[in-house]
Amino acid sequence: MKVQLKNIICTTDFSEISNQAVDFGVALAKELGAKLYLCHVIDLSSVAMYGEGFADPLEQERRITNYAYEHLRELIDDQSIEWEPLTPLGHTADEIARAAEEKNADLVVSANRGRSGLKRLILGSVTERLMRTLPCPLLVVRGLKQDYVAEVNGKFRFNKILVGCDFSPDSALAFQYGLSLAQEFQSEVHLAHVIEPAVYKDLLKPAREEKEEFQQDLRKKLREKITEMVPEDAHNWCTPNTTLLAGQAHEELTKYAVVHDIDLIVLGVRGHGLVETLFVGSTTDRVVRQAPCPVLSVRATTRSAEEKPGK
Repeated sequence: MKVQLKNIICTTDFSEISNQAVDFGVALAKELGAKLYLCHVIDLSSVAMYGEGFADPLEQERRITNYAYEHLRELIDDQSIEWEPLTPLGHTADEIARAAEEKNADLVVSANRGRSGLKRLILGSVTERLMRTLPCPLLVVRGLKQDYVAEVNGKFRFNKILVGCDFSPDSALAFQYGLSLAQEFQSEVHLAHVIEPAVYKDLLKPAREEKEEFQQDLRKKLREKITEMVPEDAHNWCTPNTTLLAGQAHEELTKYAVVHDIDLIVLGVRGHGLVETLFVGSTTDRVVRQAPCPVLSVRATTRSAEEKPGK
């Protein structure tokens, strides 16, 4: 499957981290020859961020919209790409999802503030909501390297892409996206499956003398399963690095990304692997909050799974 990214929405709340994500989105759109929709959702319940007090509602809306539009133009500056500003009013996640549907977006790029603990529990996360409502994949930007930002005016690429494989439908679609992007950017491909004790607890109960042999056999079968996922023609342009990790999925994937200097992690948003008790959504959420690099989350929606490949 060849994934084509022709319409990209990049979101910003005008904070420093989201403005860095704009640089990232511009570089990606320029490299792929895609149209970029630069989106800022205006939340009139937070007018203080625009330096506005309460005034005539229509006049206030007009002033804030003009402010947002001009700020978006400043962020694009003189970049030679096709782009369009979007300044909808409303709830951030809902309006971004609506824009993605209306513009037939192939990808949404968003920054992540990395909230955790009680603050995250109370306030929620726009990123997590987008993962489950967007009609297309979400690329969450964090851990930006300086050369990514510099490459707005140069050659943009992902040198190393890590794809998490749990053999669920979402994971399979993520695998297709990861492999397609790797081909596009001529990236080094890493395929990883995490053996989580809680998931395999019913399988890991052989007699003590058989335990070592059983574990070796399990690892062999899992490696074979990962290898079988790679299309034959993909071996003409890459040699995938397959690996089995053991522990908590989000911790192992994050550590692997750090050790191997990964530039992009690709994961399914949620699904079930070999055992129905595995909930991948929580794994993806945690990787997004902890990863040292951007994370592409892919959900097997009707449009992304059926319409995208044939576009």
